[in-house]
Amino acid sequence: MAGTKALLMLENFIDGKFSPCSSYIDSYDPSTGEVYCRVPNSGKDEIEAAVKAAREAFPGWSSRSPQERSRVLNQVADLLEQSLEEFAQAESKDQGKTLALARTMDIPRSVQNFRFFASSILHHTSECTQMDHLGCMHYTVRTPVGVGVPPGVVNIVFGTGPRVGEALVSHPEVPLISFTGSQPTAERITQLSAPHCKKLSLELGGKNPAIIFEDANLDECIPATVRSSFANQGEICLCTSRIFVQKSIYTEFLKRFVEATRKWKVGIPSDPLASMGALISKAHLEKVRSYVKRALAEGAQIWCGEGVDKLNLPARNQAGYFMLPTVITDIKDESCCMTEEIFGPVTCVVPFDSEEEVIERANNVKYGLAATVWSSNVGRVHRVAKKLQSGLVWTNCWLIRELNLPFGGMKSSGIGREGAKDSYDFFTEIKTITVKH
Repeated sequence: MAGTKALLMLENFIDGKFSPCSSYIDSYDPSTGEVYCRVPNSGKDEIEAAVKAAREAFPGWSSRSPQERSRVLNQVADLLEQSLEEFAQAESKDQGKTLALARTMDIPRSVQNFRFFASSILHHTSECTQMDHLGCMHYTVRTPVGVGVPPGVVNIVFGTGPRVGEALVSHPEVPLISFTGSQPTAERITQLSAPHCKKLSLELGGKNPAIIFEDANLDECIPATVRSSFANQGEICLCTSRIFVQKSIYTEFLKRFVEATRKWKVGIPSDPLASMGALISKAHLEKVRSYVKRALAEGAQIWCGEGVDKLNLPARNQAGYFMLPTVITDIKDESCCMTEEIFGPVTCVVPFDSEEEVIERANNVKYGLAATVWSSNVGRVHRVAKKLQSGLVWTNCWLIRELNLPFGGMKSSGIGREGAKDSYDFFTEIKTITVKH
């Protein structure tokens, strides 16, 4: 059709070159619901080519000194930083998130990660012990498992889980798998990789509680909890989806929390005043909405958001995957809205009486990724944080990260940890060498 804008066609990146694919999948702009690009529908052949390229690149890259590899990682950070706006625009369009969030968090965070690990690899030491009575010395070395950045070191292969994902994780020459995603997908990865005894790092879902005691500073707590519930449309594994509030302040908290939530503007990603953009896909939007319907069917009350307030969008974005931030109360701990990961802008607010009670209720789900605790009592903060079954606990704050420290979850929220030492341990194999003199 005349005047129709050509679709963006993505290609795989294998052995330092972009390569076309025989078939493609439509990718939709979440803010309009329209196809905006086509993505390779790769399979076993593309995975074979990527593994071959990585295998051939591995000896040269792994033999480079830490200083050389550090320089390469810093160069990557420089390139990302130089093209920050371009990457932010692409990330916002692909995911539906606000352009402001992509500019201020996603891309700068990527730059920070490359710079952090470029520095970190220069400061690792090995262990050494002596057994003088036997005339022996023991020491450890770490050998790389994965690969890095010259041709063949980084390969990007697009596709669906059943086709390209299964081909990748079951390939005998792929020694380890680092995965971020859902628990059912992680179960399939574990099954397929088990015959090869692959190393796994699995960062999975969460049903993260916020525990708000009566001595909490609500002026700080409420805006932070709105953000922890609805940032990036609630599509962050660390987002709060269960809010436990001590009974004596429950009514005040709920009133102020709903008022603050209603001030969060849902708008097109390019709107600088928008706090939230669109959800990732139409199917996911319907899934998130279904939880609100189920809550209503169980007798819960919706205070704002889905089905209560009107969503105002430009005509071009009416078919986009937008949803208002939604607050639910009068819901039982056994409800699916309190036990299953929704991964959207929906949070439940429930009252509690005692410290012991809320710890038990917060832990009474299969997930254990993150939690937040709000209290001005330092002793209580330490007690509660220690007893919560969560890999991360923030107190009187949210989403403050230190890359030196471990990141990961307990129970069904994953296996393994990420962070300076933990990532170094995972992506290398340790070897003990004994020398008799």
